Amino acid sequence: MSSKMMLMANSLTHVRPLTCAAAAAAAVYPSRLVSQPPDLIKWVKIEGGFVHKSIKIAQGDSFGLGLVASEDIPKGSDLIALPQHIPLKFDGSSSESENSHSALIKLAQHVPEELWAMKLGLKLLQERARKGSFWWPYISNLPETYSVPIFFPGEDIKNLQYAPLLYQVNKRCRFLLEFEKILKNELENLKPDDHPFSGQDVDSSALGWAMSAVSSRAFRLYGGKRPDGTRSNVPMMLPLIDMCNHSFDPNAEIVQEEANSDRNMLVKVVAGKEIKQNDPLLLNYGCLSSDLFLLDYGFVIPSNPYDCIELKYDAALLDAASMAAGVSSPNFSSPSPWQQQILSHLNLDGPNSDLKVTLGGGELVEGRLLAALRVVLSNDEEAVKQHDLETLKSLTVEAPLEISTELSALRTVVALCVIALGHFPTKIMEDESLLKQNVSPTTELALQFRIQKKSLIVDVMRDLSKRVKLLLAK
Repeated sequence: MSSKMMLMANSLTHVRPLTCAAAAAAAVYPSRLVSQPPDLIKWVKIEGGFVHKSIKIAQGDSFGLGLVASEDIPKGSDLIALPQHIPLKFDGSSSESENSHSALIKLAQHVPEELWAMKLGLKLLQERARKGSFWWPYISNLPETYSVPIFFPGEDIKNLQYAPLLYQVNKRCRFLLEFEKILKNELENLKPDDHPFSGQDVDSSALGWAMSAVSSRAFRLYGGKRPDGTRSNVPMMLPLIDMCNHSFDPNAEIVQEEANSDRNMLVKVVAGKEIKQNDPLLLNYGCLSSDLFLLDYGFVIPSNPYDCIELKYDAALLDAASMAAGVSSPNFSSPSPWQQQILSHLNLDGPNSDLKVTLGGGELVEGRLLAALRVVLSNDEEAVKQHDLETLKSLTVEAPLEISTELSALRTVVALCVIALGHFPTKIMEDESLLKQNVSPTTELALQFRIQKKSLIVDVMRDLSKRVKLLLAK
């Protein structure tokens, strides 16, 4: 075997076409990049980091490998601390003289800001390909595959049944395929010493692996100070810390203090409450929708309180929903000038308007949508203009206009929910029945996701229907 082939066997063996990645993910818990990777806890300690003596790496029930307490850990205890040089980050400056780094910066310029994970992913691929990389003990412990939708078989992408997520998945897949072509073109004539990936071919599957590794594990920490005194947010991969799994009720938290007593330590994890023996270490990844949890992390949280569904503020759709709700002659398609002016203030009318509105989450009905319904369904200009926009946007303000207007608005939202449910080709009971069968992990995720979305719509309908009954009683 040539030296180049041996290097590929050691560091880039898991590059495979996108269509094959889902088959590789068939195991309940994905393997790590190498079968017997170095001891990650030992490596962090050797490099000057701190790891609490009662922390171990173990297989968890829900998310695979994670960090577990081997004995009780008191609240406030330092759990992990990493020095400045351990986190893996992408330095986008051109100050480094290394030509391979310059090539990496040039490639990163082709990555849109919304796919920031790909920029750091390029650095991750570079270190994965580099023989003797400082970060190899960390990289070798990373999962071989990820359960994010870009690696789903085509049928399971369709099984998601939710247009906004399908759009994002297809957008990312198209980007990876296009970026592969750009990468090959940019690197085609580079000298071996200037090649950012040590001369190895990197295809869309390898790019997808790297982007998924970063999106599911990276944290945004404070970077250097800007001239105005504010700090930039820098995505970083935090070895060992990124093995803490997610919970909305975490028992640990990340601390990054500017006036840290040990200036060498960049970041640490502290016990936010007492951690009992055999409990996993849990961080809150953020108050995210189910779309983002699945897109970036590859899992679905049942009854996610921060989940929502996206709708388009479409005049024809709203007219149809209002008529279905019993409104005799809605005028969403032809609002009066004063109504149109308020819609413009809500950014729902005009050339640069944002027509994406949501149901669910903290607001239940997005304030802009609720205000628009109240305004357009009211014929009383004087009554509407007695209230500010914040009042009209608030669901906690019960019937700021006439009760009949409020009933029409709430019933219109319920009708929108019925229409949204109708866009799913299957019902919740059918999905739950399929879940009980022996389906693949990716099919299971797709089923869990669409059940969550449909259940959310049903919950919104129930809540609003109760409000309608209360208003009718008055």
